[in-house]
Amino acid sequence: MTSDATVRRQTLFWLAATALVLFAGIGLRYPWPADEPRFAQIAREMVESGQWLFPTRGGEYYPDKPPVFMWLSALFFQLVGNLKLSFLLPSVLASIGTLWLVHDLGRRLWNPQTALFAVLVLAFTPQFLLQGKAAQIDALVTFWITLGCYGLLRHFLTGPHWRWYFVSWVAMGLGIMTKGVGFLPLLMLLPLALWSHALPPCAAPRLPPEGGTAPAARQSRFRGACWSWRLLLGLPVMLAVIALWLGPMLWQVHSGGTDTMLAYRNDLLFRQTGERFVNAWHHVKPWHYFFTQAIPVVWFPLPIIMLVLIKPLVALLRQDAKLRVLLAWVGLVLLFFSISSGKREVYIFPALPMLSLVVAVLWVNGRELPLAKRLDGFFRWLMPGIAAFLTGLGLLMWLAPERLPGKLQDYADIVNAVAAPLTGLGVALIAVLLWLRRSDLFVRLAAASLVGWLFVALLVWPRVDPYRTPQDMMEAVEQHLPPGAELGLIAFKEQFLLFSQRPLTHFSYLAPLLQQEQNAWIWMREAPNRHLLVPTDGELGCFDVSRAVSLGEAHRREWVLLGPDAVRPTCGTPARLQRFHYQPVTNGVLP
Repeated sequence: MTSDATVRRQTLFWLAATALVLFAGIGLRYPWPADEPRFAQIAREMVESGQWLFPTRGGEYYPDKPPVFMWLSALFFQLVGNLKLSFLLPSVLASIGTLWLVHDLGRRLWNPQTALFAVLVLAFTPQFLLQGKAAQIDALVTFWITLGCYGLLRHFLTGPHWRWYFVSWVAMGLGIMTKGVGFLPLLMLLPLALWSHALPPCAAPRLPPEGGTAPAARQSRFRGACWSWRLLLGLPVMLAVIALWLGPMLWQVHSGGTDTMLAYRNDLLFRQTGERFVNAWHHVKPWHYFFTQAIPVVWFPLPIIMLVLIKPLVALLRQDAKLRVLLAWVGLVLLFFSISSGKREVYIFPALPMLSLVVAVLWVNGRELPLAKRLDGFFRWLMPGIAAFLTGLGLLMWLAPERLPGKLQDYADIVNAVAAPLTGLGVALIAVLLWLRRSDLFVRLAAASLVGWLFVALLVWPRVDPYRTPQDMMEAVEQHLPPGAELGLIAFKEQFLLFSQRPLTHFSYLAPLLQQEQNAWIWMREAPNRHLLVPTDGELGCFDVSRAVSLGEAHRREWVLLGPDAVRPTCGTPARLQRFHYQPVTNGVLP
């Protein structure tokens, strides 16, 4: 039997190892599509302009998300002074915070062994490190949601802890200011109330003393018990936190009253929240998408573990109300997102930390069962098989790339760049699995995951980076533009703003292509030395594309440069006149 002290040392090791892997690769790549360049550019513009209340993208208000993630990105850019070093820090630090909160809950609600296994579950579940090493909003909102759950569980299961209860509401407020779903910890109040009779004494209304009366019971209930009238104060706390941002924003919209500000307010508060949930226009998937397509991939192998050990899991749920609360909350979150027609894998990420605790408790109690032994045996074959496959694939890409399937041959440069790291990764995984062959299954899975991500961050990212950025194309633009030329953009990507060395004009990122083109035509005719960067996959009626200069591919599209000679004599009138100008400051952004 392993002592608690030994388990704690092991837990600290895995916490440190996971944190190290999360930090690995920072500074070795630029922001990549689809979301990273957008948030990096918005953070850059905040620092450049000093205007943080209304996020802008190329000078145009960005209404899709609240500003907290972009504020943190801008803060780290301002502190570090280099965007390549700073843009991943919010996600990395948020993921480390989530990891610590999960560990602490496992220790307090169960035991050190559960805390260790919960850390291992997060380390080997693909979605955790994938989001932790991506500059997207989801790692940060998951931290706020996990902190909200943490505060509620500390109060109701180990309390009363009113400070933690109110911290949970502060976290929900910050979560809503990061992404609208920050209120999700509220759903935990339902199972907490439903099973309050089976939870620790604090979580249920106190019983009257022997011989006491009902009024005495009510008095004892309101003198420090977890279920007290003070619960009602949580909502004002959350609203006060949100008001710190929403109040100044609404006041400035009201006092300024410009059409663009009003459109920003309406889009952010209504269209991108309620309307997007009820009537999604992007990522439309069937109701079962999360259960049949997303979870089996991004949460692998958790579904297998839970299905194989379903009988022990059911038995544990009958015995342990704390476990029922966590799993019920996970189910409510999945149900909530399944109701909306718009679905992405990242939407369910906030449920993973609590699920990791459920799986950890299950493994602590069931790993010695015959079914668990069979599961362990299955992975003893599967994991070396995957490692051998990666080694063989890497060698094939390295030594005989002509034998690869046709689609891979279309990316010959990238294949050549990653062949050696992929081979090395396969060999390293085989070595690690041999070294840990007598270790617990969760230890082997976590070690393989961390080694894999270490190779990806340190060896694959730097080699792939030139193919994921438009730096070469933007340099080609500079070579083709005459002195004193102005550059405009149509249907552009945020990376073009990041890598531009000159002022840019665009005609609303959000506008339809036809409206952008018509506004660009007006702009081109106003001065003689203006040029337009456009993709070739859209039909342009106001310009003669046959006169364009080809610049190559970026974002899987071919781009061309249109000069004054490509402007046709006539063009339609745009539904709305829109024009935005962006003056980049390249210090700390471009090499």
